[in-house]
Amino acid sequence: MTLLLPQPIPSLADLGRVHFIAIGGTGMSGVASAYLARGLQVTGCDQSDSETMTDLVRQGAEVWIGHDPHHLASADSVVVSTAIRPENPEVVEASRLGLPILHRSVALAALMEGYEVVSVAGTHGKTTTTAMCVAGLRGAGEDPSYVIGGTLLDTQTGSHIGLGPRFVVEADESDGSFRQYPTQIAVVTSVDCDHLDNWGEPQSYAQGFDGFASAESVALVIVDADNPGARSLGESLACRGRCVMTYGQSESCDVRLTDIVLNGGSSQAVVTHQDWSATLTINLPGLHNLHNACAALSLGLAVGADRQGFLAGLAGFHGTARRFQRVGQAHQILVIDDYAHHPTEVAATLEAARLVAGKGRVIICFQPHLYSRTREFADAFGAVLAQADEVVVVDVYPAREDPIPGVTGEVVAQAVASHSGHVTYVPLLADAADAVVRLAQPGDVVLTVGAGSVTSLAPQILAGLEASHTRTGSSAEVPPVMADQEA
Repeated sequence: MTLLLPQPIPSLADLGRVHFIAIGGTGMSGVASAYLARGLQVTGCDQSDSETMTDLVRQGAEVWIGHDPHHLASADSVVVSTAIRPENPEVVEASRLGLPILHRSVALAALMEGYEVVSVAGTHGKTTTTAMCVAGLRGAGEDPSYVIGGTLLDTQTGSHIGLGPRFVVEADESDGSFRQYPTQIAVVTSVDCDHLDNWGEPQSYAQGFDGFASAESVALVIVDADNPGARSLGESLACRGRCVMTYGQSESCDVRLTDIVLNGGSSQAVVTHQDWSATLTINLPGLHNLHNACAALSLGLAVGADRQGFLAGLAGFHGTARRFQRVGQAHQILVIDDYAHHPTEVAATLEAARLVAGKGRVIICFQPHLYSRTREFADAFGAVLAQADEVVVVDVYPAREDPIPGVTGEVVAQAVASHSGHVTYVPLLADAADAVVRLAQPGDVVLTVGAGSVTSLAPQILAGLEASHTRTGSSAEVPPVMADQEA
């Protein structure tokens, strides 16, 4: 894959009828929906039908299942994502016809003309933080436009064209997309090591964030001072005379969290900024979510939003789809689905799950995402996953990548075992739900975790638990494990 370089931003009026390839994807559907809201004609295709496709049709899009060059018969421009390969038949046809082919980030940037653009970036937490920014601004009486790589549970949508002056966007660093947007306020939640398939080395990855945050259009950068990478970025920018606002638990933070209380249902802290302090409460578990909320509140303070309204908006925020989303409960076993796909994210998810489980166990079904990430972080995944009471690992979700010889889900399972974790390797996703159901006992919290198709297991596990017999403390049907925690 090649890193994207910023491209000229077209005018919406010049795009005509816009065709989205893979329109049903989480990232692409939000942009397509925003285009429809702006009155553009939209067509699109995807490999399979979904509720998202049905919803886009209700909004006025014309969509097809499958990829066919004939879908471009009436198109004036085409939108693709990094995941779409050059040999895709519709991409080939668009090139033959000489149609403008826009990357998703360019198409999204075209929506931002005339707005104050708030871009939320970071290795971790950007979806939830972006959504919290929206919730806070809405609570403060604003109507922001937004495009988020996930569905807000409060609004049941990942995008909206509002009447307010601000456009809030989740800015993806994986392929360099975040450098495309005309950002005026940049929020950076974290800078860790990831996406080396694209960036090559950690230093280049960090430099990408610097390029994003130091762009000429950026007037303010808000960074988490407790994350080493984000703190280093903020310090470097400040030395160059850029305006930086810090948040976190450190004493030097401009917006500081103290008196933190964490439990399984909510989280609370005292937040202080200059001579003002208040109680920040959110209905999500985990210290990482308090940091996300503090990032959003820092934005609210920076733009002069109504403080109490912003806090109320955060208090009423119910999360986004696939971010520690409670799917349901059966036989006193709670099933939660989460998008975590980096060791740091999985660790935060497990920490939150421990708060929810209390004296119960935590069972995690993990699907590695990308062969390159699995190769780079297999041992780190093993160390983190071993903290769960039971681990089920399935094979790698390839997404945009071709297989790498020797890199499978088994290398992660072996890493869990090497860290004394209690692990079962189930190569086929179709077999994993039954494996989890056999392991689960009353009082357990079951997690389905990963950025791929593992999300489909959560309702299957719940249905399996509903159909199962009443459980006792152990079961002879539990599958064999690769290593025991006490080994």
